[in-house]
Amino acid sequence: MTTSPSLKFALLFIAVSALSMGAYGQNDAKKRPGPASRVAATACPPVQQLKPAQIHGTWRVRFTPAPAGLPADATLQLQRHAEFSESVAGFVSRELAPTAAKPAQGGHAARAQLAGDLEEGYLTLDESSNGISITGAWNGKMVEGSCGKTITGTWKDMSSSAPPDAPEVPFTLERLSGW
Repeated sequence: MTTSPSLKFALLFIAVSALSMGAYGQNDAKKRPGPASRVAATACPPVQQLKPAQIHGTWRVRFTPAPAGLPADATLQLQRHAEFSESVAGFVSRELAPTAAKPAQGGHAARAQLAGDLEEGYLTLDESSNGISITGAWNGKMVEGSCGKTITGTWKDMSSSAPPDAPEVPFTLERLSGW
């Protein structure tokens, strides 16, 4: 089959047009942002301006050192509180192996409920392993410059099995997903 000269010219014209537009688009994509746009892209709002909805999502918890009888790592899920729209709720999940068959370990469940507030960059959460009594208290502060992706603070065992002088255990929350 032979191709007519006009069809060859049309195909050549389409190919050249596509290449020139692709090169133009690539050059636009490679433009370097000016100083003002670089600052806007990397600047985070002050932690005092972050709202509860901005911390909804999944977080990795790292305790240093691990709380007595509990693992050093956990997962925390935060969402809008069902009754109080300016508050947060959720749960913390822990691997309690090798005693995972027990419903609770040292007064703590593998999955415990959370409820609390974010105000002026400070996060406070009450933890409950049974849905009735407080078994842990979380007090944290958003890390300035982390764009709401890191919170540091302390956790205190408040369960019935905790000693009266239970230490405050340092933690770091790092966002895995969310807003």
